[in-house]
Amino acid sequence: MADIYGPTGAAFYDAASSRLRGSSGDSAFYLSLAKKTGGPVLELGCGSGRVLLPIARTGIPCTGLDPSRTMLARLRKNDPPSSLRLVQERMQDFDLPGERFALIYSAFRAFQHLLTVEDELSCLAAVRRHLAPKGIFALDVFAPKLDRIAVFREPEFPELQWKEGETQVRRLTSVARNPATQVFEVRFRHEIRRPGKRPESRTVRTKMRWLFRYELEHLLARAGFTGIQVFGGFDRRSYDYFSGETVVIART
Repeated sequence: MADIYGPTGAAFYDAASSRLRGSSGDSAFYLSLAKKTGGPVLELGCGSGRVLLPIARTGIPCTGLDPSRTMLARLRKNDPPSSLRLVQERMQDFDLPGERFALIYSAFRAFQHLLTVEDELSCLAAVRRHLAPKGIFALDVFAPKLDRIAVFREPEFPELQWKEGETQVRRLTSVARNPATQVFEVRFRHEIRRPGKRPESRTVRTKMRWLFRYELEHLLARAGFTGIQVFGGFDRRSYDYFSGETVVIART
C-alpha cells in the first residue's frame, strides 16, 4: 500500500467521497460505535478524515492511520482537533507499541486495498494485538455483484462530476478485473476545466480485491475473532446481496 492516491487523488478525494458515500450512513454508524465504546479509537485507512473527524470532534481520543502522505496532508488541512493523532503506516503491519483501542475500524472499503490473503490476515493480526479487552473491530466492503465481476473489462464511463468554485471536474472511470485473484484495477481520469485555461486531464490508478460475505467471515475467524455480525447496510439491516454493502462488527 504505497501512496496510491497521490496528489491528484488526495485533491479530489473529499469531493468524490462525499458524493459517493454521503447518504450511505457510514459516518453515523462508526460515530455511534465510537460513542458506545468511549474510545480510544483507531481508524485504518483514514484518508482525509471524512469519517474520523466527526468522531475526534466529540473529544474522543482518536488515531488515524494511513500509508498515504498526501492523504494525511489533506486531513491536516481539514482542521483536525487536538484529540486526533495521525500516523503514516501500512494497515497490514502497523505497530503502535503499548497502545490498545476500544474501537478499531476501517471505513469506505479501505480493507479491500489489501490484495492478498497474507496481507489481510496480517492486518487482522495487528488489529487483534491493538484491541483492548472486549474491544470492537468494524469494517465495510462492497458486496460483489456476480454479473458485474464477470465482466473482465469495463470501458471508461462518466461516474461523477462537480464544481469547486469556478473549476469543473468530471471523473471518468474504467475497470479491469482478474477473477483468478479477485483483484481489479480502477482508473479514475479527471477532466478539469477552468475559465480561460486549457482543459487538463489527471489520472489516478488503484487496485482493490473483492471479498464475499463468507470469505470475510472465514478470514476473521482464522484471525481469532468471535461474535461476528454481518449486516447489509449501516442501518444494521440483515445481510442482503442486493444492498451492495457488507458491514461487519467483530470482537476478540
